[in-house]
Amino acid sequence: MEAQQLQELRQFVQLCKSDPAILHRPELQFFTEWLLSLGASIQPPPPNQSFKQSSQTEEIKEERVPSPTPELQSEESDLEIDNEGVIAPDDEPPQEMGNDDLEVTEEMMDTANEKKVEAINALEDGDFQKAIDLLTEAIKMNPRIAILYAKRASVYVKLQKPNAAIRDCDKAIAINPDSAQPYKWRGKAHRLLGHWEEAAHDLAIACKLDYDEDASAMLKEVQPRALKIAEHRRKYERKQEEKVANERKEHVRKAKEEHERAQQEEEARRQEGAQFTGFPGGIPGGFPGGFAGMPGVGDILSDPEVLAAMQDPEVMAAFQDVAQNPANISKYNTNPKVMNLISKLSSKFGGSA
Repeated sequence: MEAQQLQELRQFVQLCKSDPAILHRPELQFFTEWLLSLGASIQPPPPNQSFKQSSQTEEIKEERVPSPTPELQSEESDLEIDNEGVIAPDDEPPQEMGNDDLEVTEEMMDTANEKKVEAINALEDGDFQKAIDLLTEAIKMNPRIAILYAKRASVYVKLQKPNAAIRDCDKAIAINPDSAQPYKWRGKAHRLLGHWEEAAHDLAIACKLDYDEDASAMLKEVQPRALKIAEHRRKYERKQEEKVANERKEHVRKAKEEHERAQQEEEARRQEGAQFTGFPGGIPGGFPGGFAGMPGVGDILSDPEVLAAMQDPEVMAAFQDVAQNPANISKYNTNPKVMNLISKLSSKFGGSA
């Protein structure tokens, strides 16, 4: 080690001696955990003292809500994913967690560290359940050490209890978001559950924080599946957008047709009414007899004789002729069909032909 580096290290140690609370800063968590792993005792932080977390992970992770994988059996889905190695989720009750409000003494920290060392020995002997029990005791003694939760999560992964592992990793990340280990083990737990996108996300963060060949190898395994799911989701969303757009166009088309149909019906009603306004002089004033108090068109059309006469082309032609020149009515004095209708209408309007 260079002399300059030794000098800087000496100054840092002196700083820690003069202010032991500095070891509880989030950015020195890795150093604190290393000291504890060597059996060192570290004073608890002073009451009400807190440090602003500087999260390196803010630069490499994004807020994301995991999107559910599209239904594989839907008619719009042709997604096929290799789910080899995926297991059913464990349904055991949640494991014991530490009490964050617990006042931790030096003796408790020493005990927690001893339990951690014993748990590591149990792991080497392949006694996973004993390791879980010892790490649980350590967590209860010193509940604000992220590495204890991450270590217990690693055992849960080995026991194929991914949900328990995820709960421990969530807790570890809440304590120290810059530690790679909880991301690694949470990624492995998601892989066991077939949560490919979540697994790729966590494993990528783990490798960014502290490159690990094991995490990198698993990332290479899960990433193609995660990308396939993401691409499928984009394809599915595009189809949904197209479907909504087509439905909107169809709705507009039908509304336009309804509007045009209503206009046509209104025009037809106006044309029917125009047949009556074409009577001689335009009912009531110019019609022979000078009708007063003209009844409604509905009253006229309710008379079957009037309605039948109005459908006769000969009668309608006569009315058009008289409408152009009322004096022409004399031409039809001998036409009973025309004169009968005129007489009928005259009686309805209270006049005489």
